[in-house]
Amino acid sequence: MFKQRVLGAVVSLSWALGLAVASAAHAGPLDGNSSDVMLQGFHWRSTETSPWWGVIQSKASDIKASGFTMVWLPPSGDSAAKEGYLPRQLYVQSSSYGTDVQLKSAIGALHTYGVKAIGDIVINHRVGTTNWADFTNPTWGASAVVKGDEWTGATGNADTGDGFSAARDLDHTNGTVQSDIKSWLGWMKSSIGYDGWRYDYVKGYAGSYVGSYNSATAPYFSVGELWTDLNLNDVNPHRQKLMDWINATGGNSGAFDFTTKGILQQAAQYGEYGRLKATDGKPQGAIGWWPAKSVTFVDNHDTGPSFPSGGQNHWPFPNGNQEVMQGYAYILTHPGIPCVYWVHYYDWDRATYGDKIKTLIAARKEKGVTSTSAVTIVAAQTNLYAATIAGNSGSLAMKLGSTSWSPGTGWTLVTSGNNWAVWKK
Repeated sequence: MFKQRVLGAVVSLSWALGLAVASAAHAGPLDGNSSDVMLQGFHWRSTETSPWWGVIQSKASDIKASGFTMVWLPPSGDSAAKEGYLPRQLYVQSSSYGTDVQLKSAIGALHTYGVKAIGDIVINHRVGTTNWADFTNPTWGASAVVKGDEWTGATGNADTGDGFSAARDLDHTNGTVQSDIKSWLGWMKSSIGYDGWRYDYVKGYAGSYVGSYNSATAPYFSVGELWTDLNLNDVNPHRQKLMDWINATGGNSGAFDFTTKGILQQAAQYGEYGRLKATDGKPQGAIGWWPAKSVTFVDNHDTGPSFPSGGQNHWPFPNGNQEVMQGYAYILTHPGIPCVYWVHYYDWDRATYGDKIKTLIAARKEKGVTSTSAVTIVAAQTNLYAATIAGNSGSLAMKLGSTSWSPGTGWTLVTSGNNWAVWKK
């Protein structure tokens, strides 16, 4: 669904680095040194290929061979919107993407190849079964909806986050809502087969609830979508907001690194590569502060295009000169947990995009680059960004921009493209 963002808008946030957090109960990729790479397993028009779960099942072997360890699947439940983002009956898992049987088969195929299935969890809001708020399966009353919602019958407490006008905003302070969400997520693991969660629209409710839901369900992986306004001239408040949200979860969830997306696409389009280096010498995005819990990406179903055309395109990575591959050369060599968009990998020209992305993933794994690998930024200036990344079994070097650069002797070129190159040693 569309989340408002204004590129260049000024964000008023008090910020102090304060990275100390309570010890997270979660054990897994988010604890650091993770070699996971995630595939977003859908785009905005995936329901037009029916059943989409059959596509996922047929690609399971190739997904594994491509180096992906996790697949983020679209919202799989009953929904008033075919894309799944207006959930209705939570326990009904037949949808526009296929039946519940087909869903389980797709997840089972992924598991056969050792790939984790990440569910898209939409719990900020919900629609009624036949009207505004007649919630069934599970059944909730008027107290499940926050006061001030568009539905005048709401009797819940105040919202703990931003409002959402297309559905009823749920009151996460309500004990019944909390316990039912925990029970449902547990059922999604045990009965459907999901391994972890991608939380939608987390700016709509307090991050502490994500922490609570994860503590109750122990997902392999968790990531929240906190998409807020970004001021390119002062990015620290933006990435501090990501840190604050991760802290609010008790460190039980990672967050998509929208800061890195914003500055990276600005740099690639206009040659402003100085934006990628912070004053402390580290990467400027969330990966510069808390890489273990930062999920990097180039585009997703909201920001980018679909296939064969159309899509949301609310904030697409520029691609007039194949800048998208500059984006992947960056996120697949740098710390954080990278997420590759389905359209870029499977639908665009294979030789230009998919094959090179696969080669970059293979190089990342060969040299043991992880979510917390150290980065040495060699250059960050107009028309050139260059860095070396230390892995557990070697190193990678990469450059972006039109200015020539080489890491020197002893390095082997992995792959390259228009204004980017990656080497290994």
